[in-house]
Amino acid sequence: MKKLISTAIILSFILSVKAQNTLPKVVHGKIKRIENFESKYITSRHVDIWMPEGYSQSKKYAVLYMHDGQMLFDPESSWNKQAWNIDDAASKLFQSNKLKEFIVVGIWNGGETRHSDYFPQEPFKYLSTSQKDTINAQLKRSHVPIKKTFNPQSNNYLKFVVEELKPYIDKTYSVYSNKENTFVMGSSMGGLISMYAICEYPKIFGGAACLSTHWTGTFTLDNNPMPGAFIKYLNKNLPNPKNHKIYFDCGDETLDKLYPEIQKEVDQLMVKKGYNENNWLTKFFPGENHSENAWSKRLNIPLVFLFKK
Repeated sequence: MKKLISTAIILSFILSVKAQNTLPKVVHGKIKRIENFESKYITSRHVDIWMPEGYSQSKKYAVLYMHDGQMLFDPESSWNKQAWNIDDAASKLFQSNKLKEFIVVGIWNGGETRHSDYFPQEPFKYLSTSQKDTINAQLKRSHVPIKKTFNPQSNNYLKFVVEELKPYIDKTYSVYSNKENTFVMGSSMGGLISMYAICEYPKIFGGAACLSTHWTGTFTLDNNPMPGAFIKYLNKNLPNPKNHKIYFDCGDETLDKLYPEIQKEVDQLMVKKGYNENNWLTKFFPGENHSENAWSKRLNIPLVFLFKK
């Protein structure tokens, strides 16, 4: 299959165009920012923490860790004037009293490090040297900002989340720290790293929502060994379905055109591994594209799936 979207669109998506330094505006609740959270594992970056309306130290909340934090709350502060609007979606669902209340920890991406931060590292190790060269060449053709050789750094990114950021959140906010109340969510490459997080740290994360999961790793299906490597990895590393929840979805327009057939293979594996409607959900959205507007429209589905009381 030929490249499905232009280099300009790829560049605009994979690169973090600098958002405004002011806090994003939210419809409900409030946001506090940790500026340039220091890490010994990855480049420093902002972390935006959203607390729902009426947040109180007298009660405890679940925690949703989300990637691409620049794109979560306020379309006016994002590069493409789109956002997930997670504060609005969550607040409306809380009113039904059917969901556990949670805070959102929005982790900004690292701009030029985004692809290497979010690219699952262990599946990449399954590739032969020639296959790694193929991935390197495909990414370079798509103008992904990499050095001479592409080297995923997602193990370090997850160490940052689990060993540095989570302890800070657990200490600073009135939250539950157990896996039953700790969830991770993202889209595209953020969907990949969410999948990877629950597989690598099944004792930390009780659920993952992976929207428009970027199963290709690069931007083409032609001569691409990554989907097979991801499925091989999942076959070995999917967490126990008895105490984990996983959500997948995709559309079929723009970049999402790459995903449906691979997602079907993943779904077959989920069944094989003992997942059912109680702990796994895959949704397909014909006509939907690869954008925050699309994810925002269906955000209530994974939120209900993960946080339903």
